[in-house]
Amino acid sequence: MAKCEITGKRKRTGNTVSHANNRNKRDFGANIQKVKIVDENGTRRRVYVSTKVLKSGGVQKVAPRKVLLQIMKDEQELAG
Repeated sequence: MAKCEITGKRKRTGNTVSHANNRNKRDFGANIQKVKIVDENGTRRRVYVSTKVLKSGGVQKVAPRKVLLQIMKDEQELAG
């Protein structure tokens, strides 16, 4: 079961209630995504994070490898 490593959000349980007031157990899943981030030490790793944390800027996502290589190439052209 996935759990947000920042907020601790996870699956919750509850009831589906019909019009006749019949109750059936169900799960309410949190919107958890597996993303690559840069942690405090500057290392890259994959973690489970809720979308609320992603939208609020709680973690810094890693740019795709293509983008990082293009940035490095542009910096070398400017320097040399």
